[in-house]
Amino acid sequence: VQLQASGGGLVQAGGSLRLSCVASGSIFGFKTMGWYRQAPGKERELVATVIDGGPTNYADSVKGRFTISRESAKNTVYLQMNGLKPEDTAVYYCYLRHGHYYRGVYDPHDEWGRGTQVTVSS
Repeated sequence: VQLQASGGGLVQAGGSLRLSCVASGSIFGFKTMGWYRQAPGKERELVATVIDGGPTNYADSVKGRFTISRESAKNTVYLQMNGLKPEDTAVYYCYLRHGHYYRGVYDPHDEWGRGTQVTVSS
């Protein structure tokens, strides 16, 4: 499985960026797609996820500013980032969890993209 992310860059505070990620390869079962980020000297943290059927989840720090969406048939996920702040500066990683349920137990497989840099200047 490969995850190809694009859309990162340099933007001034208050600006917007849109990240895209396309997953390809042997993808199966129940899926969650989303974005994590890692700033220098910090641990990787969840930004937003969307699961099959549509429910979304956001980090408190991005609620109201970021919007995640997906095109399930294309295994593509987007992250619209508005009102960017310098503290949003990080490498953003595309994430995919997929797998089947066996006898009621989910058997997940986690996949990660290489990351795309987002830099917000003050």
